[in-house]
This record gives sequence, C-alpha cells and structure tokens, in this order.
Amino acid sequence: MGAPLIQAQDITLVFKSKDREPITALRNFNLQVGKGEFVSIVGPSGCGKSTFLNLLLGLIKADSGDMTLGGAPIAGPGQERAMVFQEFGLLPWRTVRANVELGLELKGIPSSERAQRATELIKLVGLKDFERHYPHELSGGMKQRVGLARALATEPEVLLMDEPFAALDAQTRDLMQTELLQIWERTKKTVLFVTHSIEEAAYLSDRVIIMTARPGRAKESLKIHLPRPRDYEMRLTPQFNEIKSRIWDVLKEELTSRALQ
Repeated sequence: MGAPLIQAQDITLVFKSKDREPITALRNFNLQVGKGEFVSIVGPSGCGKSTFLNLLLGLIKADSGDMTLGGAPIAGPGQERAMVFQEFGLLPWRTVRANVELGLELKGIPSSERAQRATELIKLVGLKDFERHYPHELSGGMKQRVGLARALATEPEVLLMDEPFAALDAQTRDLMQTELLQIWERTKKTVLFVTHSIEEAAYLSDRVIIMTARPGRAKESLKIHLPRPRDYEMRLTPQFNEIKSRIWDVLKEELTSRALQ
C-alpha cells in the first residue's frame, strides 16, 4: 500500500458529562488507509464508527493517540476532507446548482468558475436536467446525489461517507451504490464509508474494517478480492456470498457480546 494517506494510531476518546458516567467511544483504535483506497467500516450500533469519521473531519479531538493525513496531524476541519451525511442537509431555498456551489462560494471562488465546476459535477452525478430544481422537488436518491456533488465540488482528497444511503429505498440504494462506484472510478478519491450493511460494504470496498462493540477498535481488516469494475450480478456469485459470510462471522461475535452486556 505504500505510505498511508490516513493513519490513526492508538486513538482513545471518552465522552464526559456531569449528568452521567463517562462513555468510552473508542479505545486504542488503529487504522491505515492508502491514497485512492475505498474502505468501509462496519460494526455494532454505538461502536464509534461515526465518531471516528468526526475525528477525521476534525470536528472533535481524541483524548489520546495520533491521527494524521498525509503525514500532518489533523487539528481541525480542512478543505482536503468532505463529508456526505445520511441526512441530505440541503438548503431548501437554494436550487440544485446553488447547493452544489455552496462550498465554492464560501471559499470565495469566482462565480464563473463556480458555475463551470457545478455544471461538471451535476452532470457527473446524473442530474443535468435538474440544475434549477429545489430540494422539495427531488427524490431521496436525487437529493443524495446533490449532497455527493456538493462534497466533491471543493475537490477534497478524502471523502467521508456516514451511512449515506441508509434512508433510501432498496432499489434506489442499489442504484446509488453502483453510481458511487462509477464516480469513484473516475475521481479516484480516498473514501471512508460507514455502513450497517454487510452487502454494501462488500460490494463497494477494497477493504472492510470490522469494529468491536463499544469501546470501539478495529477488530479485523478484510481485503475484498473482487475484480473491478463491479456490477449487480457479482452479488449473486458464490465468491461474494463467501465474503459476506466471513464479515458476518466476525461481526456476529461482537453483536452477541454486546447483547450479553
């Protein structure tokens, strides 16, 4: 893999409150991600998956451990990282184009350059005929495409995705997974993708990280040896089902452990 683009070493984070006992979200969490790699993270609910993405985004700070991007410590938010959330987070009073341009506008990019970049990305995510539509006029899948285009607009090096397709119906989710892979093939972004779906993780990823129950740590890193590009039919193969089974076997131990706590 060469020198990792992202490195998290012995990350521990404890949420403290005056009204309750401290909760250790992550303990001795370690992860390395190579440039251009697509890595999914699965684990029991509450194990710290989303918390880790927020640490990477620079929104919160670990109590101990080191986290670096390109060898430099992560000290706060930066334009080299962008997040796509489960909630679409679109501004309802702005059109598709205006939502996609938001990050560029905040950076002070000239309007002509913003327009050109937005046009390219709207076409990339398949919304060319919807530039002037407002969020309430879009389906869930279309809204998530806008969110993805907005995240890509500032040309981040790392794309963080926190269960971005969880709120979509099954057919739209399958379609968005395929379209995400096509976009990833073109852009070669480094992607960290949090999901509760074993099938989604196996289908999208180069590697799947399986986390323990809280306090979360990386229990196993599973390399996904499936050829690319991938299509839906690949999910019907014995090889794909074997990968899903391997992920489930590791995850099941943690789910059982949590149930017994």
